Amino acid sequence: MSHAIAPRLIDIPYAFARNYGVVLLGGADGARLSVAFREGGDPRVLLEVRRHLAQSFDVRFVDPVQFDRHLSDHYAMDGSAAAMAGSMEVGADELDLIASDIPTADDLLDSADDAPAIRLINGIIAEAARQGVSDIHIEPYETGLVVRMRIDGVLRETLRMPAHVAPVVVSRVKVMARLDIAERRVPQDGRIGLTLGGKLLDVRVSTLPSRAGERVVLRILDKENAGLSLDVLGMTGNTDRIFREALAEPNGIILVTGPTGSGKTTTLYGGLRQLNDGSRNILTVEDPVEYAIDGVGQTQVNPKVGLTFAAGLRAILRQDPDVVMVGEIRDRETAEIAVQASLTGHLVLSTVHTNDAVGAITRMRDMRVEPFLLASTLRAVIAQRLVRRLCQHCREPVQADKSASALLGFDLGTIVYRAKGCPECNDSGFKGRIGVFEAIRIDDTIRRLINDGGDESLIARHAFLNAPNLGSAARALVRDGQTTAEEAIRISRREAEPDIASAVPDMTPATPSADA
Repeated sequence: MSHAIAPRLIDIPYAFARNYGVVLLGGADGARLSVAFREGGDPRVLLEVRRHLAQSFDVRFVDPVQFDRHLSDHYAMDGSAAAMAGSMEVGADELDLIASDIPTADDLLDSADDAPAIRLINGIIAEAARQGVSDIHIEPYETGLVVRMRIDGVLRETLRMPAHVAPVVVSRVKVMARLDIAERRVPQDGRIGLTLGGKLLDVRVSTLPSRAGERVVLRILDKENAGLSLDVLGMTGNTDRIFREALAEPNGIILVTGPTGSGKTTTLYGGLRQLNDGSRNILTVEDPVEYAIDGVGQTQVNPKVGLTFAAGLRAILRQDPDVVMVGEIRDRETAEIAVQASLTGHLVLSTVHTNDAVGAITRMRDMRVEPFLLASTLRAVIAQRLVRRLCQHCREPVQADKSASALLGFDLGTIVYRAKGCPECNDSGFKGRIGVFEAIRIDDTIRRLINDGGDESLIARHAFLNAPNLGSAARALVRDGQTTAEEAIRISRREAEPDIASAVPDMTPATPSADA
């Protein structure tokens, strides 16, 4: 039997495979099956598998980590969500069935006997997690129910179902998130905790009433990302040095800036992990708590009961903290408390929504933080963006033309790379994202400029005299073949160009002699 057919004609039930440590693999030579057997398992299990498959097979002994990877890859969705959607019938009592037949503590993949709607939702989430999707959008329209997934920051439609399926799907998600399925008039928020082949996932759920029904967005948070260290964030040498030096300070404020979805929280968690050595009391106030970190006290804001960022920050300062993380500085009250906390010996980490690092200083001034206080407490500001990373299997070398060279500051004819598309990247040309950073270390000169009310251009001129800003960091990624010219232009500074976004450069294919 071939690798593509044999596992699907007769397979090992998922629950048996997980419990007894054996998973079916394809035949390496196209004629024989092979199975992965977890080290330490009972060899008698192989006899039962032999009886079940009714044919011989090769055995490959693997360690538990490799086994979990094989288990997840083999039993995760392989396009069967679409098949389920096409054949799904909705009965009158389907809502009651969904509400009463939810596998609460079982593994997400162990759902072969559940109702079609349950299998459908579990399949969609499993497929999304396997592909590295960050958000799932379930959108009802009069013409049908559309499921779109955000991969590498770009939404793509993955499923389209009949309109009558929408109430069933939405109700299933709401039951999983412990929301009120009878309330369809107001937005609701909840969470779902899932396991996928031994991998822990945290899914944040948001519902919103719309004309054709309730829209649902599921944000998938892989709990393994909570363990990211500074070494894997992708910071350049200069930014990494500035961030680590600021984290080593006994007090002060460290700000991370950027738009929504630019990875600010991941950077802050990387900093907390660096500081979390057991000798410090680290407390956070977040909206919401995205990842649970052992050794860190995390509090989620709840405006309904008066627990705002300011109230939460004021409360945790009475808990004898050494390091404080505030999810976002949104208003004057929170900014003032953060400044006072840093003055009284605390290291404060937070985020601000601005376009660049220098803009964070202006934003704090706008919140009426006294310049002399800001100058004495601010230690570093980091701005970041995420750009799509080119698939290293199919990227194509091209020569940057006159327009691209002018926008990026390259010599005419510089070899850059463009996206092509292959099976490795699902024909998108991109696989994953990479961070682009700029960092300002508050030295005596910048401290004096802040205190004297210096404008952004003066501060930026000094800060980036010998250090990369967002634009130059993005251009370096283009030169290295990590991303495309268009991605770099999208996040670069735009003071000199009135409309860079409309000036997407044309690319001329490179000559055959150009090296990739």
